[in-house]
Formats: sequence, structure tokens, C-alpha cells
Amino acid sequence: MRIMGIDPGYGIVGYGVVEFSHGHFTPIKAGTIKTPLDMEFLKRLRVIYLDMQGLIEHYRPDEVAVEKLFFNTNITTGIDVAQARGVTLLPAVMQNLPVYEYTPLQVKSSIVGYGYAEKKQVQEMVRSMLHLAQIIKPDDAADAMAIAITHGLSLNTRKIMEKYDKAAK
Repeated sequence: MRIMGIDPGYGIVGYGVVEFSHGHFTPIKAGTIKTPLDMEFLKRLRVIYLDMQGLIEHYRPDEVAVEKLFFNTNITTGIDVAQARGVTLLPAVMQNLPVYEYTPLQVKSSIVGYGYAEKKQVQEMVRSMLHLAQIIKPDDAADAMAIAITHGLSLNTRKIMEKYDKAAK
């Protein structure tokens, strides 16, 4: 199964694509979509939409996983990120791809085993799980790859639970 993980934003969108088969991950691509700071906001959204559409057409994921938004203090920034998140996911929805959401706590717990792990711990574990020589850079791409891996691990858990549910019936 090919999974695309997405770390949403309007300045930088991280993406990571992995192949998940028989409990193992193979990295396909990690990168970012960047929009210029001086570009009008709606035009930035257009860039994100078109670039994400191209990535989905090129990498053809079976499923998409995205970080669930969490607003802390700045509601204006949160609204802008929410709008960017919508246009980021629209190409996946238009292709009828299943989209799954994971909180940062779920991602950290899944990757490191501790929901309050530091970013560097998550990055190092992703590097190790994918058998890479170096951690993925920039952070947005590494976060997206962690989201994709989290989804793969949750699929594995779901399959195990379904197996036991069937056996119990």
C-alpha cells in the first residue's frame, strides 16, 4: 500500500510518501511545497492545490494521512492553516482517496512510543525505521513522513484487531 503523509501549512506543506508492505516501510519521496512570503494568500492556496494535485497524480497513493490541526493561541494563523489544509486535501478527495487524521500526540506515540517526545527523537526514529543514512530534512517533510508511517502502523494494528474479532465470533 502506498501512503502519502501531509504536514499542512500555507508557507510550507510537508509531504512524505512510503510503500508499506508486510509490516515494512520503503521510502519513496519526502519533500515540501513552498509558497513565497510576499505572494497574495489566495494565490498561495492555488500553488498548494496545484502542486498537491501534481504530487498525487505522480505518486498515486492508495491512502492519505494528515496531521490534525491543533490551535493554541493565534486564531488568525489557525484559520489560514485550516484554509491551506482544505486545499491541500482537496486533490485527494477529488480522487476519492481515503483521508485519515492523526494528532501530533498520536504520531509521537506511534513513532517513539511516547506522546511527548521531542521532534529530534521522532526524526531519528523515522530515519531508523526507513533505514536512511540521515534524518529527513526539512522538518516539515520529516513530519509528513512520520504521519505516513503512523498511518501504516495503525493499519497493521487494525488488521490484527479485525483478525482477533473474527476469531472471537
